Amino acid sequence: MDLRQLDSLLAVLDSPTMTRAADSLHLSTAAVSLQLRALASELGVELFVRSGRKLAPTPAARRLAEHARAVNLRLRQAKEEFSNDAGSDTRPFHFATGATTLIYRLGRPFRALRKRFPHLDLHVTVLSTEEIVDGLVSRQSDLGLISLPVRNEGLRIMPLFDEELLVVRPSATRMHGHHIGVVRPEELDGAPFLLYPKQSNMRTMIDRFLDELGLNRRVVMEASDTEAIKGLVESGFGYSILPEYALKESNKFFNILRIKGHRLARSQALAMPVVAQPRALTESVAAFLQIALSD
Repeated sequence: MDLRQLDSLLAVLDSPTMTRAADSLHLSTAAVSLQLRALASELGVELFVRSGRKLAPTPAARRLAEHARAVNLRLRQAKEEFSNDAGSDTRPFHFATGATTLIYRLGRPFRALRKRFPHLDLHVTVLSTEEIVDGLVSRQSDLGLISLPVRNEGLRIMPLFDEELLVVRPSATRMHGHHIGVVRPEELDGAPFLLYPKQSNMRTMIDRFLDELGLNRRVVMEASDTEAIKGLVESGFGYSILPEYALKESNKFFNILRIKGHRLARSQALAMPVVAQPRALTESVAAFLQIALSD
């Protein structure tokens, strides 16, 4: 019995067809079949039975698969333990973040990060906080920048900074600079709003805030893209509530407002999966960004 045979067994179990399994192993179907026959012969058991045009695993195959997965896990842990050096880690590093933070906060930190880790093979994905959390839990991402609150025992959360959320209102004339005005709560009652989708963390925070103020609002449109919302506000479609860092440009056709006597802010944090053997590069990148973004 060897590892290639066990890999073939797992590939066939996890793939819809023998052809797909062989492709995942970069082998021919004949080679995979030969390895499975040799494995079954050595163990003296039947691993698969034909059911129509498909191969159905036997109970023996499923029991053997549990051992195979345990062996693969131990091998992977051993490799990570003896090659877990942040400075020489050239494996792809997957970072997930929201679009607004990527555009307005991560440019300079990423440039510094590349200088600090010249071998870093950085892959950035733009997702909502909910999607980032799912990707971290499923190990599709190594590190994510999320909006709190998030409660997940499978994640390690590292707080970064708070970012105020401000009201934006259409303006008939071009506004210059970053002046923040004041609006009374009652002026927003019943106003048309362009907001983030209901399933998002941002929308939950905004809805709770407006509900606490007792404000009715007409949601005339929903969009997940902050830049798209800004453009629609400038076109006169309605009001919105957006992150402060997305409102820094000096020329725009909207007013930036703070609700008198009330403040809404979102907390940003880094998150990584809780694993038995953390990747050293993930720890190092997280520590670097925590300092850079907190500053």
